[in-house]
Amino acid sequence: MPHSELRREPRRERWLARLRWSLGVSLTSRILAVNIIALGLLAGSLFYLDSYRNRLLAERFQLARSETEIAADALAVTNRAQRRALIVRIGEQHTMRLRLYGRDGDLLADSFELGKPTFAFADPTSQPWYLQAARSIDRGMDFVLGAAPVPDYLEPADKGDGAWPEVDEAHTNGVTSIRQRQAPDRTPVISAAAPVGNLGQVLMTTRNAVDITDNIRDARQTLAIIVSAATIISILLSLFLARTIVQPLRMLVRAAVRVRLGREREVVVPRLPERRDEIGLLARAISDMTSALRSRIDAVESFAADVAHELKNPLASLRSALESLDRVEQPELRRQLSAIAAHDVLRIDRLVTEIADASRIDAELSRTVFEPVDMLALVEALVEARRQRGVNGDCTVTFEHDDDAASLVSGDAPRLERVFENLLDNAVSFSPPGGTIAVNLARSEERMSIRISDEGPGIPFDSREQIFERFHSLRPADEDFGQHSGLGLAIARTIIEAHDGTLRAHDAPGGGASFEIVLPLWSDDE
Repeated sequence: MPHSELRREPRRERWLARLRWSLGVSLTSRILAVNIIALGLLAGSLFYLDSYRNRLLAERFQLARSETEIAADALAVTNRAQRRALIVRIGEQHTMRLRLYGRDGDLLADSFELGKPTFAFADPTSQPWYLQAARSIDRGMDFVLGAAPVPDYLEPADKGDGAWPEVDEAHTNGVTSIRQRQAPDRTPVISAAAPVGNLGQVLMTTRNAVDITDNIRDARQTLAIIVSAATIISILLSLFLARTIVQPLRMLVRAAVRVRLGREREVVVPRLPERRDEIGLLARAISDMTSALRSRIDAVESFAADVAHELKNPLASLRSALESLDRVEQPELRRQLSAIAAHDVLRIDRLVTEIADASRIDAELSRTVFEPVDMLALVEALVEARRQRGVNGDCTVTFEHDDDAASLVSGDAPRLERVFENLLDNAVSFSPPGGTIAVNLARSEERMSIRISDEGPGIPFDSREQIFERFHSLRPADEDFGQHSGLGLAIARTIIEAHDGTLRAHDAPGGGASFEIVLPLWSDDE
């Protein structure tokens, strides 16, 4: 992972910490909850049917007022002989009951007594079960909405106007008065009373507005069917969605558990190549991570075996020298054995130091905060420092670079300096007496290239990757045995790759070996 990505990880972790409210709830439950909550909001529209009912009642009140006032005006201009026939005709045409009260409150005419009744209240006990259920739902909705109670419609024993408040109000105030009551089957009964001209009489109309209740129940039934169907479809789709998400995640969890337990050497993590969504990306990332982890474990095991092998040789030599030292009497031979023992101790010390450095370098680089490093200044200072220390032997180190080349890279200066120090040491050890070591710095597009070339024997093509393996050492024939551990180039490549770069070996243009380091240039976005 690029180092800029590593720096963004803490921000991601802080963002993910805000989602802790969802911990402990399964993914399937959360998907179902989100979809059902949305449908619950839709189901809440059932309660808005109350406003629809109130609007219908308001329209019906206005209609009752108009009809009653028109009928009262018609009666006011009709003679006594025609009045009864007009009352019956209006009742039949408008399906309502008309009652005419005199000045003293006596009932003068009733359309239901003069003619055939135009409507009758339904008997709830004789209605089918679904209507009884509808009335129960009506009562429940009224209770939930806190609707004001509506009085029951009851025919008074006294046929005078005293039983009807709307008639009294029309007599007293001379205005039209409207009242709503409730039939036995919970349908609205709307009564309106209006004065009849200047005769001192009052006309009362009564209508059973069954259609209002039917409209409300039909709308509620339609909405309930839609919500129920949507709920079923949503649940099925949610379960399908949860299955497509949860099932692969469970497969990945089981594979990850097997990897953690280590009971199977080759755990196959499903890569889900057919999926192009985030689940597929996660599966492939976990598969790649598992492969990298397995490679890292193999590398650790191989490294441990190599360490044991490399330490055995100097330890065996040291043990042999010390055991022989007690049995040897000749001073010269004793000095040789002591020198061998001292050399083996130095070899072991060098091996332990470099092995420890190689084993912790990955962890240290992962915690390092990279900063802009001026490679031109770093390499130039290193070349000059080596010249002043005299560590180049009789070799000459030259440094060439493009004057206008950008030289800032993202990295850790001490680690990069160690890489160049190691490569220059190798170049010096392989160079012939009086040889020249060339260091070239150049820019190629968005990357920087640094080459270190010598005039030595070069590196065989088949060994150009092996030299970067741990404990692999390809040294000059005249060099003392054990001077190098074979970890230098391996450590150098590890450092460069941690900087998102590459380190490779090539043939030098004029013969010899050339090591090329390629690093990405510093970006202001980092």
